Amino acid sequence: MLLPVPLYEGVLVRRYQRFLADVRLPGGEVVTAHCPNSGTMRTCAVEGGRVLLSRPGREGRKLAWTWEIAFAGDGGDVAVLVNTGRPNGIVREAVEAGAVPELRGYGRVRAEVAYGEERSRVDLLLEGGAGPDCLVEVKSVTLRDRPGLARFPDAVTTRGARHLRELARGVAGGRRGVLFFLVSRGDAEAVAPADDVDPAYGRALREAVAAGVEVLAFRARVGPGEVRVERRLPVVLS
Repeated sequence: MLLPVPLYEGVLVRRYQRFLADVRLPGGEVVTAHCPNSGTMRTCAVEGGRVLLSRPGREGRKLAWTWEIAFAGDGGDVAVLVNTGRPNGIVREAVEAGAVPELRGYGRVRAEVAYGEERSRVDLLLEGGAGPDCLVEVKSVTLRDRPGLARFPDAVTTRGARHLRELARGVAGGRRGVLFFLVSRGDAEAVAPADDVDPAYGRALREAVAAGVEVLAFRARVGPGEVRVERRLPVVLS
């Protein structure tokens, strides 16, 4: 996925009220940017750290700036995609391009399709394959608080657990169900549930896997102008 250009570099002053971030631009001006991420952003929202902002310029926006990328990691040089509005599109592009071998062979990909008893909206619905239709839930993973290990979630997510239950029901009803972890940073070699953050989500994940839900994890290459799926990572559930 191509990111908006140009992107503007700054330094994070503070992130507050979940969806706001003050950023100091190179000239010294401090601007308030929209932070499209409801998580804690632990390990990637570092005060004094380098960030990249976009400026879409759409009419009617309260805030002109949007926080797209943070630089984190041990040396502060690992690009992390923090805009959670983008992963669904990134994964869709990868699926349609055949870059995810496990999800090849479908004739059509639809986004935000209502399904299930709770009328949830699945991120992607893959149709027209030789087998059953496939429900795909995409989760953006930004937490990496252990060497080489990315973890999800970084905050309690009852919504995420509900999505897992819906995927399991879909599998029971004859569909394929896939949870897709997009690891939005380049310093991870595996993914695991963050049981210490949200033990209920960890339980729901393992129950969903036992019910036939598949779990895929792919690392994204995050660059200043493009984010794309790079390679598969192992998922550690034990």
